[in-house]
Amino acid sequence: MFGYAGRILFVNLSKRKTRVKEVSKSFCRTYIGGNGFSVKLLHEHSPPGVDPLSPENPLIFATGPLTGTIAPSSGKYIVQAKSPLTGLMGESISSGLWGPTLKWAGYDALVVEGVSERPVYLVVDRDGVRFEDADHLWGEGTRETCERVRREVGGKPVSVVSIGPAGENLVKFACVSTDGYRHAGRTGMGAVMGSKRVKAIAVVGGGSVEVADLDGLMEECLRLIDEARGEETKVFRVYGTPAMVARLNRMGVLPTRNWSQSVFEEAERLTAEYLRENFYVRDMACPGCPIACDHVASAGGVEVGVDYEILYAFGSNWGIGDFEAVCRVAELCDQLGMDAISAGETVAWAVECYERGIISKGDTSGLELRFGDPEVLEELLRMVAYRKGFGNILAEGSRRASEVVGRGSEGLTVCIKGLELPGYDVRGLKLSALAFSTSTRGGCHMRASPYMFDVMEKVDRLRACEEYGRIVKEMEDKWSLMDSLMLCKFARAIIGTYEEMLKLYRLTTGIDMDMTEFKRAGERIYNLEKLYNVREGWKPSDDMPPERMLREPIRDGPSRGSVITVEEFKTMYRAYCRERGWTEDGYPTEEKIRELGLEAYKP
Repeated sequence: MFGYAGRILFVNLSKRKTRVKEVSKSFCRTYIGGNGFSVKLLHEHSPPGVDPLSPENPLIFATGPLTGTIAPSSGKYIVQAKSPLTGLMGESISSGLWGPTLKWAGYDALVVEGVSERPVYLVVDRDGVRFEDADHLWGEGTRETCERVRREVGGKPVSVVSIGPAGENLVKFACVSTDGYRHAGRTGMGAVMGSKRVKAIAVVGGGSVEVADLDGLMEECLRLIDEARGEETKVFRVYGTPAMVARLNRMGVLPTRNWSQSVFEEAERLTAEYLRENFYVRDMACPGCPIACDHVASAGGVEVGVDYEILYAFGSNWGIGDFEAVCRVAELCDQLGMDAISAGETVAWAVECYERGIISKGDTSGLELRFGDPEVLEELLRMVAYRKGFGNILAEGSRRASEVVGRGSEGLTVCIKGLELPGYDVRGLKLSALAFSTSTRGGCHMRASPYMFDVMEKVDRLRACEEYGRIVKEMEDKWSLMDSLMLCKFARAIIGTYEEMLKLYRLTTGIDMDMTEFKRAGERIYNLEKLYNVREGWKPSDDMPPERMLREPIRDGPSRGSVITVEEFKTMYRAYCRERGWTEDGYPTEEKIRELGLEAYKP
């Protein structure tokens, strides 16, 4: 089969046994790969109502049909399980060599089941799996673990995913790290891996991926690489995502001090221009990517790949304008193995609670919490990763922590479905408010990329309207395909159309799919995610924006006074549900389920 390895590897940790399942052409055509494969496998192998940290919750890694080929910006994998943070579908995507190497080892997906008696790391190659003792690695940081496992395994190419202390201690927003530098950050997949006592998974490649039309694919890829040097990708090539800092601050939608403000007075020292002038070291590209949107900076004695979300999570939202301090905190968070967005937001929530008098030193293990203090932030992150003192409460995420603390602290959290929001103040970005809410994994900017419209001012960002329902639905379905092909959304300027994605798919796989069937596959995959959530207890209130966004207008800057009213949100949401063919409160209808061939997954 062209484009696909044609095999899924199942590893049962409890029995220390493995099996391989052949992948049919029909399965590939229906679910494409990546996200489509993983959510299909999650439905089939995750029992209804499963405890996310139990042996019965499978941890699923999947690649796409373009992974491991010459297709540009396709060096990704997805990891999926029921989320311990949200209790619903959890998933996260990472770049790096691990996805391509899994494909070169002969597998489209890896499903990890059960639990090991002792800490282990797995070594996966074309012949199967070895179970190696990991007692000596337990407690190590993510990068040190990856480097030690790579040395122990030897051979080339070898790529490693690992967890840090946060994953070992089942922090609900622990991440999975790729070769110590990239991260599948969101929804707590590192905690699921830690619950199985798997410290790392090394994959040894050596094979290749056969494609249907190599000459045609080469010609198309060379054209795309040439396009990637154009104006459409310039901002990513020169500045990367930190370019968002100045724009969002100028618009008055840069979350600051736990979203109590929307303009950061020290943002200038976190802008992409300032960082490039003062801290830039080199550009870094993912495998096969001609854009190289990651820009490495040296500050505070460490080198880090800088993206917007760490500048928000540990910068503006913490009231820290010192980039060297932000770098130190980000490096610590990465090596502890935690999602920067959820970690930064959860501890920022704690600081606001402290400043408002909701909690005191008696609650915080004696720490005096205050915005703008990186040393306090670092200490809190360590307490969270090791579940020490007050950190044990924060390790549950802001939603559960607020339920423990009570006393009005619930209204200061900023999460949807229990997932902390990325750094876009949706009170002044109404389309984003809808897209973050409908995202199947919780508050997320990557499921529909709404910033392409409201942040880029292609729509009236302060106005809610029914048209947003159509935009969000169409983007979710399109990006479901992109996440199934395992293409990077930052390459959307060159690969972001249905036509281009389908062309790459045909050249790679030889599957002669028409546009109607291709688009329907994207819609099917998104609905399958929704059906999983419904099965696991999703309710309409889970799609509401955070209470703070509904009752507290933006206090400062150009977006001052903007808020999301319940009525305007419901207007957008009902329009979205009509576009989806769902009930007005968000449940897929029997007609839509039949139309997409998903009758077997009707709740």
